[in-house]
Amino acid sequence: MDSRKPPSCTLILLIISSILFLQSRADGSGSVYFLDSSTHYYFRSRLSESKSMSLPEVGSAISVLLGFAPPSTLSSASSEKLNEVLIANPFDRPHAVFLLEINGFGDKLSGSDSDSDVFSRALKSDVAIGDAEIQLSDEDELSLVSLNEPVASDMEFTDNDLTNFAFWLGGSYVNTASEPLSGELTIPLANDVQLKLHMSKDADREFARSIISLIHNVERAVQLHEDLSRSMLTLSELIKGRFDGLKAFQEHYGTRDIVQKGAELLVTSVSKIYDSLQTTYKGQIVGVIVFNGSPGEESDSMLTVKFTTRPSPRWLEEKGSHADAIRIAEVILVRRTLAWITGIILIIATLMGICFLMNMPLTRDTLLYSNVKLD
Repeated sequence: MDSRKPPSCTLILLIISSILFLQSRADGSGSVYFLDSSTHYYFRSRLSESKSMSLPEVGSAISVLLGFAPPSTLSSASSEKLNEVLIANPFDRPHAVFLLEINGFGDKLSGSDSDSDVFSRALKSDVAIGDAEIQLSDEDELSLVSLNEPVASDMEFTDNDLTNFAFWLGGSYVNTASEPLSGELTIPLANDVQLKLHMSKDADREFARSIISLIHNVERAVQLHEDLSRSMLTLSELIKGRFDGLKAFQEHYGTRDIVQKGAELLVTSVSKIYDSLQTTYKGQIVGVIVFNGSPGEESDSMLTVKFTTRPSPRWLEEKGSHADAIRIAEVILVRRTLAWITGIILIIATLMGICFLMNMPLTRDTLLYSNVKLD
């Protein structure tokens, strides 16, 4: 007789919940963080934990933040979710959004929370990852800057870039070898933890280069903003990018502790980038950071920009029939005729009034000049 006991219900439930969790991760779950301004409040203080957002709703929120109207296809339930996220003041929008998609994790690691982490003060919501559009009405009213310019090659990526990057994060880069890009990059993290990346390893070098490339592209966007501020143009600004370096870093190291440290380094870098944007834009910018935990192609972008052109009056006139055009011309002719006749009558009446006034006899009017006594 077999004396082994069947597994307990608790163990069975734990296994089932683990399978469901892994399945939800594979189906494309993620999270979105709305980073508010340092001087203004464009988002509400908190979001109901029982509600999540879809990716089209995130795109609609970005459209509203840029100062455009939300899509006409937005449902009433989605409109209620936007009202729970955005401050109900249509005349106070930042007109500038920093949008970053991070592939490789469905959520920011909880171990990376710190006082200097802008994510700890952000508005968070779960989101189902898929494809969505940011629908905008006019292309001429938007300045779109991509953060996914081609990554610098090994000839353009130097030890000086690593030194500046380490100094920016309070770390150090030491290269004692004779060959370039062969040193060790040391970055301090929270709780007195350090991340050491060896540039002689391809995975470490590519991860560091991807973050430095992101920083350089943000600096390019800042330069464009300064050029726009000196000109007479008033445009909404969307700084949009996708980061795949963490995903490749995780695929190389698997579940090792260095992956969590790399995620903390990325969160710290994005926090510092956002703080610098707040300084440059003087608080007139917000951030939308989407964490994507589902595997996907590096060339795919979750949120794409689509411009919906508005029909001009000329297009509307060309769509009308010939009979309608004749009727409109007749109405215009009648109105112009009445306007001319009315004007001529007023001119004649004015001239006649002046003529009668000039020919009035210079006698005292008994009614005007009489001494009227009131009892």
